[in-house]
Amino acid sequence: MIFHIVKRSEWEAAARIGSYRPASVDAEGFIHCSTLAQLIGTANRFYRGEKDLVVLCIDENRLAMPLKFEGPSMPDHDKLDRENADELFPHIYGALNLEAVTRVIELRCAADGRFAMPDELREA
Repeated sequence: MIFHIVKRSEWEAAARIGSYRPASVDAEGFIHCSTLAQLIGTANRFYRGEKDLVVLCIDENRLAMPLKFEGPSMPDHDKLDRENADELFPHIYGALNLEAVTRVIELRCAADGRFAMPDELREA
């Protein structure tokens, strides 16, 4: 299972049209995802304080497009901790077929803007 954080409104729009293709596919060639162990770190580095987010739980065996685990490929490298620089992240090369999404879980931030693992994923 891999995970992708997205604004609820973007996910709802994708569900209406039957495909999810964020701007990163055109800009970088892939969709940024995280493993369960990386999810909250990613949320706190890149989405701190944002509201109305959801986590897409993606079954990589159902993906129609290639999945590669690669080092971080972000223009904003200073947001990465030095110890995470060698970490491999899942990247989906192309649009996400909706059949691969098994669950959509709300990702709420605390009053200080930080995220914690949603209860629904604690047992995963």
